[in-house]
Amino acid sequence: MKARLQEMLDTARTAIAVAASEIQLQDLRVSLLGKKGTLTAIMKGMGQLTAEERPLIGALANEVKSELETLIGMRRQELSDEEIASRLEREKIDVTLPGRGTIRGSKHPITLVTEEITEIFTSLGFGVEEGPEVEKDFYNFEALNIPKDHPARDMQDTFYISDDVVLRTHTSPVQIRTMLRQPPPVRVIAPGTVYRRDSDITHSPMFHQVEGFLVDRNITFGDLKGILTTFITQFFGEKVGVRFRPSFFPFTEPSAEVDIACVICGGKGCRVCKNSGWLEILGSGMIDPEVFKSVDYDASAYSGFAFGMGLERVAMLKYGVNDLRLFFENDLRFLRQF
Repeated sequence: MKARLQEMLDTARTAIAVAASEIQLQDLRVSLLGKKGTLTAIMKGMGQLTAEERPLIGALANEVKSELETLIGMRRQELSDEEIASRLEREKIDVTLPGRGTIRGSKHPITLVTEEITEIFTSLGFGVEEGPEVEKDFYNFEALNIPKDHPARDMQDTFYISDDVVLRTHTSPVQIRTMLRQPPPVRVIAPGTVYRRDSDITHSPMFHQVEGFLVDRNITFGDLKGILTTFITQFFGEKVGVRFRPSFFPFTEPSAEVDIACVICGGKGCRVCKNSGWLEILGSGMIDPEVFKSVDYDASAYSGFAFGMGLERVAMLKYGVNDLRLFFENDLRFLRQF
């Protein structure tokens, strides 16, 4: 048995020294020292030894086992050190390489259009006001000359929270709130989010508008045309054609819709402008005296005009976007173009 133990030890030293992985080392440990391993098999012959030989062979077996465990532990540490050294070599960082660039976000096209419109009107002396998106019926409809039985309410496709509370259908309530708070003269634009029950490639249940109004003494329709023509030529370019068409809005009288020459075909007629050569971009008019009554303005002393435009529509025309839904889908391929 002594010879067998020595032979086992010599063979195991060589096998442990050449073990190439943690898995091989573990398999080797089981084959040598496990319950069914080589050492256990040798020790089964202890019963054939004399009483004097057993303590000597037992002590030798313990020495062999201890040495094997020590050799396996040492080899395991060597393998671990080799793996760490290999990873350090494999994963080392060349500090001389240039850094990786980060992809920066950009402003949403609606934000870009809002900022540009705001910049143009503030340069013309307009202030900027905001108001709540959850609005009382009084500010959204009644103060704007749209009583509860008025047919124009059907045009709004309103989201009602209660009989007296709505999601605002336009930014015009800001006009009422501003005039109730501030006596004339007043010159303000009000960009913001509005809500209507409508959804297709050219309409969204949530979209954005800019309302603007000016109230002072001796304000005429000519002032309205001058301000809007200045805005349009600054926004779309000096050469764009502009026209005013008679229209109707409950809160303005007289009222007009404003068209620009089609930016796609240059006014020659195409599918986008339905071969008319013109595209409608905003509604406008002189503020109705009934609106002044709601805010306690003296209609005999003051006059004013108001206008409003949908920012998505303006952005579609400015950037050549053919589907309104692109503004809300968060597709990076679309947004990165801006």
